[in-house]
Amino acid sequence: MRRSARKRTLARRAALVALAASALALAGCSSGSRPTARSLALQRADLIDVYRTLTGIEPAVRSEVAATKRAWPDVVDGLPAHVSARARSAITAAAERARAFALPALFSERASAALTGPASGLAGEVRSFAQLATRGWKLIVAAIEQIEHGSPPAARFARANVALYIECVYDAHFTLAQIGKQMRKGWEKLEGAPAFGSSLTLAQINQLADVYSEPDFRLYPHTGVKLGS
Repeated sequence: MRRSARKRTLARRAALVALAASALALAGCSSGSRPTARSLALQRADLIDVYRTLTGIEPAVRSEVAATKRAWPDVVDGLPAHVSARARSAITAAAERARAFALPALFSERASAALTGPASGLAGEVRSFAQLATRGWKLIVAAIEQIEHGSPPAARFARANVALYIECVYDAHFTLAQIGKQMRKGWEKLEGAPAFGSSLTLAQINQLADVYSEPDFRLYPHTGVKLGS
């Protein structure tokens, strides 16, 4: 009986190993296959939706970036011992503008999960920008409050960690500045002009790439403050 049970166990294990090997083989075969025409059509439709959404939010994005650029010189090298009224006003305005930015429904975590191809990554980048910018500026404002009015331990903690919050703001806009390049790469990956025709032209792609670009949206210079300084 024991020998028979052991044989059955070994047989089941062998069957499982064979099944796993078959699954891996099938996965290997499918990983190199070309997407179907239906899949490509869906990816192109999603990219067109993302393009239209990016175009629609451009004024709000520019407004947030403008407010951030006005405040950036006041935080790029860390917070001074005393934040002037002018700097506080610029920092508060940037925080308010970031908080006011409304992430389009298409770029929400739930909706973007249904996007296919390059559109999915682009939605994630816009969402990252919105989250990092909002959190970064919010925490910078909170750090200023702690430094000026908090207990000595709270003030020391805020000053020691403010570099992280400043870096969040920088990373948010660095991400934003890559979207134009990623849109062009996605368009080209999906076979460009011959496939999209007049629904999404090279001129439209170039125009968007000029807007969501490093010259327009990246922050200069890079942060000059280190964690704990």
